[in-house]
Amino acid sequence: RDGVARIIELSARRTWDSEKLSLHMGSLLDLLREADFHAKLNGKQMVRRQDVQAAIDTQAYRASQLQEQLQEEILKGTLRIETDGSQLAQINGLSILQLGDYVFGAPTRISATARLGTGELIDIERESELGGRIHSKGVLILSSYLGERYAKHQPLSLSASLVFEQTYSMVEGDSASAAELCALLSALADVPIKQSLAITGSINQHGQMQAIGGVCEKIEGFFDLCKKRGLNGKHGVIIPKVNVRHLMLKQELVDAAAAGKFHVYAVDHVEQAMELLTDLPVGQSDADGLFPEGSINHLVKLRLAEWIALRQHYASPQPA
Repeated sequence: RDGVARIIELSARRTWDSEKLSLHMGSLLDLLREADFHAKLNGKQMVRRQDVQAAIDTQAYRASQLQEQLQEEILKGTLRIETDGSQLAQINGLSILQLGDYVFGAPTRISATARLGTGELIDIERESELGGRIHSKGVLILSSYLGERYAKHQPLSLSASLVFEQTYSMVEGDSASAAELCALLSALADVPIKQSLAITGSINQHGQMQAIGGVCEKIEGFFDLCKKRGLNGKHGVIIPKVNVRHLMLKQELVDAAAAGKFHVYAVDHVEQAMELLTDLPVGQSDADGLFPEGSINHLVKLRLAEWIALRQHYASPQPA
């Protein structure tokens, strides 16, 4: 029975939906044959959970060379991914890579810069022709959120840049738009982001978190890196709340979460993610549209007000 249960778990994981099962016969028969082989190898007459798990592990091992190479380069410092401390306007996003039938997650550093300007948001991936259309759409939605949230009755006096660091191939999808927005808010508020957390999720124009694909692989990709560096109870991943029903995580991660060594946070809005990433209140506006002093939104509004004043200063005629 425990062997059948493990096969059902894997079938649900392959659909990226815990409420459905994959009945792809080719991969199912391959798994059954290999699990049977492991059982016979250990002198068993019945296939049990550990035999099915051994088959899953060996299948992953045969296909995971690129994943291991990426993790090795991160651990050596060739690819810069921080998992401790805090950084200003830099955040750990999560992506997935697929080789044939094998899919795995990998963390990606996303950084932002912000300065006085006229409302221009530069997507460096798009400008270098390394960003797909869906990714560009996500950046435009991000820009719309900034205008709606902070510049309804005033000019958006900033110029900003966003980039995926150390990527050299096409970037597609909008699942990093929440990470990009958090990095940009960090730059605007001058508030550092905890590197022990990673985030995945797309956003709409009102900052609400939307579902993304490959959530299990993305979480596990960051977990594997943190585990190799040493889990300290502060590591975790932020995901959209709507993706909770898609979670079918490997047992090692589930055990680490139960022990408080790793965390999976589910949020509805990007502002909830910012509170987790910075340990600061995001702040809600009062009847006059003012945010509490010291909150993230107050710091962002304060910075934008400074830039508006500077624009007016530079635009006004100067005495001879």
